[in-house]
Amino acid sequence: MCGRFAVTTDPALLAEKIKALDETVEAAKGGGPNFNVAPTTTISAVVKRHDHSPSRSPGPAPDDESTRRIRSMRWGLIPPWAKTGEDGGPDTKKGPLLINARSETLTTSPAFRGSAKTKRCLVPMDGWYEWKPNPAADGKKASKTPFYMFAGDGEPLFMAGLWSTWRPKGGDEGASPLLSCTIITTDSAAQLADIHDRMPLTVSAADWDRWLDPDAPIDEGLLRGHGDLDRIEIRQVSRLVNSVRNNGPELIEAVAPETGLV
Repeated sequence: MCGRFAVTTDPALLAEKIKALDETVEAAKGGGPNFNVAPTTTISAVVKRHDHSPSRSPGPAPDDESTRRIRSMRWGLIPPWAKTGEDGGPDTKKGPLLINARSETLTTSPAFRGSAKTKRCLVPMDGWYEWKPNPAADGKKASKTPFYMFAGDGEPLFMAGLWSTWRPKGGDEGASPLLSCTIITTDSAAQLADIHDRMPLTVSAADWDRWLDPDAPIDEGLLRGHGDLDRIEIRQVSRLVNSVRNNGPELIEAVAPETGLV
């Protein structure tokens, strides 16, 4: 799975790097690097959209070309049919927190299949964390050691995701909807399988537009790949990452195996 990650690239700089429009909300601009991104955090996601396509019905594609855009989204997908809570926001108390979607079932899952058709995104990150269980000793509960999976070349990784728009029942139709997203996971491969049986689904640069294309059906071949597997390296990190209150570059620094368990 992917339940915590790090991202240090400012949305504006990322937009320039990948030739995208920066449409992130002001609150997300200049927020600085986040070394401990947790579920429900507002993150940046890459989409590809037309200038006028928010709610168009199925049919011919608009005349304008779809373009890459970076938008602010809540990590934890909220389906359009989610009920409105007493505070006017989505009622997220019932059901699981949809931070991940399994690649094997996302086209059939009621929560994800709608987004899989036309609302696919990429979630940029420097790397993600995973915890490997240690053998239990003397009848005690087994502890877990955190590891950080990252791109060895120093460039961001782009994880396949899905996104959705949600509006409160009876709300102002002209108001901006709440955007949310989920990160797609797949079976771990190579050395990553030693840490956890699931990993985020990486998409290589050559496949970005094919994955994001809002006018084409999902390319299920990409769901069976590991786009940037050869770029990923692993290192053991401090247990400081266990607490979401900790957030600094020391979280992604390597620790020696003998000190990483204390």
